[in-house]
Amino acid sequence: MKQPDTESPEAPLRLLFVCSGNTCRSPMAEVLSRRIASESGLHSVEIRSAGTHAGPGLQASGGAQRTARRHGHSLEGHASTVLSRELVEWADWIFAMGPGHLHRLRALGGGEKATLLGAFASGEGPDGMGWDGDHLAVPDPFGGDDEVYERTFQTLEKFVKLAMKRLAGEVGG
Repeated sequence: MKQPDTESPEAPLRLLFVCSGNTCRSPMAEVLSRRIASESGLHSVEIRSAGTHAGPGLQASGGAQRTARRHGHSLEGHASTVLSRELVEWADWIFAMGPGHLHRLRALGGGEKATLLGAFASGEGPDGMGWDGDHLAVPDPFGGDDEVYERTFQTLEKFVKLAMKRLAGEVGG
């Protein structure tokens, strides 16, 4: 994968998390990554999220808000963003939640900077197809109960921690 330009201290690392509606997985990944990036020594980072099928300006789902709150995060001000070519161009790294999102990102010019979050976190190929196809996708909790959201949050936390650790090592903190 192409490494972002981190030579200039003014050049922040730009991360984009992408799911379907930008109301569950990618907003939770966004708030998680802000905290974890700082803890990992990545201080000059800009983080956004978007959805491949998002309606603009929607708040995070109730389940995502409750789950984030239980873990000390807030999604109160979140407003969904529609994935665009401009956002794809803006990002240095783009982390997709599932293979369908990755396909859309590549159609928008994401190239090698777009990868499954789980694949990047585990060091696998960008599409995560090394074992059984969807094993590194983050399950969509939409419509599920709080327990389903909690499991998704746990998966995101694991993947985001590993991804930030890997990024910190690659960009030299």
